[in-house]
Amino acid sequence: MIVAVGVDVCDVARFVAELARVPRLRERIFTPEERDLPDASLAARFAAKEAIAKALGAPPGMRWHDCTVHRIAGSAPVVEIRGTVAARAAALGITRWHLSITHDGGIASAMVVAEGPDVPRE
Repeated sequence: MIVAVGVDVCDVARFVAELARVPRLRERIFTPEERDLPDASLAARFAAKEAIAKALGAPPGMRWHDCTVHRIAGSAPVVEIRGTVAARAAALGITRWHLSITHDGGIASAMVVAEGPDVPRE
Protein backbone atom coordinates (compact mmCIF):
# COMPACT_ATOMS: atom_id res chain seq x y z
CA MET A 1 0.00 0.00 0.00
CA ILE A 2 1.32 3.45 -0.89
CA VAL A 3 1.45 5.62 2.22
CA ALA A 4 2.98 8.79 0.74
CA VAL A 5 4.77 10.28 -2.25
CA GLY A 6 7.40 13.03 -2.26
CA VAL A 7 9.13 14.90 -5.07
CA ASP A 8 11.77 17.63 -5.22
CA VAL A 9 13.76 19.49 -7.86
CA CYS A 10 17.05 21.28 -7.25
CA ASP A 11 19.01 23.69 -9.46
CA VAL A 12 22.55 22.24 -9.30
CA ALA A 13 24.44 25.54 -9.81
CA ARG A 14 22.37 27.36 -7.20
CA PHE A 15 22.81 24.48 -4.74
CA VAL A 16 26.59 24.40 -5.28
CA ALA A 17 26.75 28.18 -4.80
CA GLU A 18 24.88 27.80 -1.50
CA LEU A 19 27.35 25.11 -0.37
CA ALA A 20 30.20 27.54 -1.15
CA ARG A 21 28.45 30.43 0.60
CA VAL A 22 27.69 28.42 3.76
CA PRO A 23 30.67 26.10 4.35
CA ARG A 24 29.06 24.13 7.19
CA LEU A 25 25.99 23.30 5.09
CA ARG A 26 27.68 20.28 3.50
CA GLU A 27 28.36 18.78 6.95
CA ARG A 28 24.88 19.67 8.22
CA ILE A 29 23.00 18.00 5.36
CA PHE A 30 25.17 15.08 4.28
CA THR A 31 26.56 12.06 6.08
CA PRO A 32 30.34 11.52 5.84
CA GLU A 33 29.98 8.96 3.05
CA GLU A 34 27.88 11.38 0.96
CA ARG A 35 29.97 14.57 1.36
CA ASP A 36 32.65 13.93 -1.26
CA LEU A 37 30.34 13.08 -4.15
CA PRO A 38 30.37 15.22 -7.31
CA ASP A 39 28.28 18.40 -7.20
CA ALA A 40 25.40 17.05 -9.33
CA SER A 41 25.20 13.93 -7.18
CA LEU A 42 25.11 16.04 -4.01
CA ALA A 43 22.26 18.10 -5.45
CA ALA A 44 20.40 14.90 -6.36
CA ARG A 45 20.88 13.53 -2.84
CA PHE A 46 19.61 16.81 -1.41
CA ALA A 47 16.54 16.53 -3.65
CA ALA A 48 16.08 12.93 -2.45
CA LYS A 49 16.25 13.95 1.22
CA GLU A 50 13.78 16.78 0.56
CA ALA A 51 11.42 14.36 -1.24
CA ILE A 52 11.65 11.96 1.72
CA ALA A 53 10.93 14.80 4.14
CA LYS A 54 7.88 15.77 2.09
CA ALA A 55 6.63 12.18 2.09
CA LEU A 56 6.96 12.22 5.88
CA GLY A 57 5.02 15.48 6.14
CA ALA A 58 8.14 17.55 6.87
CA PRO A 59 8.12 16.76 10.58
CA PRO A 60 9.72 19.33 12.88
CA GLY A 61 13.00 18.18 14.39
CA MET A 62 13.88 15.86 11.51
CA ARG A 63 17.65 15.43 11.27
CA TRP A 64 19.28 15.35 7.82
CA HIS A 65 21.87 12.80 8.98
CA ASP A 66 19.10 10.36 9.85
CA CYS A 67 18.71 9.64 6.14
CA THR A 68 21.42 8.39 3.78
CA VAL A 69 21.01 7.68 0.08
CA HIS A 70 23.23 4.85 -1.14
CA ARG A 71 23.97 4.30 -4.81
CA ILE A 72 24.87 0.77 -5.82
CA ALA A 73 26.13 0.45 -9.40
CA GLY A 74 23.58 -1.20 -11.64
CA SER A 75 20.66 -0.92 -9.22
CA ALA A 76 18.21 1.60 -7.82
CA PRO A 77 19.33 3.93 -5.03
CA VAL A 78 18.75 2.64 -1.51
CA VAL A 79 17.35 4.75 1.33
CA GLU A 80 18.78 4.09 4.79
CA ILE A 81 16.89 5.70 7.67
CA ARG A 82 17.46 5.90 11.40
CA GLY A 83 16.64 8.15 14.36
CA THR A 84 14.10 10.90 13.68
CA VAL A 85 13.37 9.78 10.12
CA ALA A 86 12.85 6.14 11.14
CA ALA A 87 10.59 7.19 14.02
CA ARG A 88 8.34 9.28 11.76
CA ALA A 89 8.28 6.54 9.10
CA ALA A 90 7.24 3.98 11.74
CA ALA A 91 4.50 6.30 13.01
CA LEU A 92 3.12 6.53 9.46
CA GLY A 93 3.43 2.78 8.86
CA ILE A 94 6.14 3.14 6.20
CA THR A 95 8.13 -0.06 5.79
CA ARG A 96 9.73 0.39 2.35
CA TRP A 97 11.04 3.20 0.16
CA HIS A 98 11.20 3.42 -3.63
CA LEU A 99 13.50 6.22 -4.81
CA SER A 100 14.40 7.54 -8.23
CA ILE A 101 17.01 10.30 -8.60
CA THR A 102 18.43 11.99 -11.67
CA HIS A 103 20.47 14.99 -12.72
CA ASP A 104 20.75 16.45 -16.20
CA GLY A 105 20.87 19.88 -17.78
CA GLY A 106 21.73 21.57 -14.51
CA ILE A 107 18.71 20.18 -12.66
CA ALA A 108 18.65 17.39 -10.07
CA SER A 109 15.37 15.75 -9.14
CA ALA A 110 14.08 12.98 -6.96
CA MET A 111 10.83 11.13 -6.48
CA VAL A 112 10.10 8.83 -3.57
CA VAL A 113 7.22 6.46 -2.90
CA ALA A 114 6.77 5.39 0.71
CA GLU A 115 5.12 2.01 1.06
CA GLY A 116 3.48 0.29 4.01
CA PRO A 117 2.05 -3.17 4.54
CA ASP A 118 -0.72 -4.24 2.23
CA VAL A 119 -4.12 -3.88 3.80
CA PRO A 120 -6.65 -6.57 2.84
CA ARG A 121 -9.51 -5.18 0.81
CA GLU A 122 -13.05 -6.13 1.66
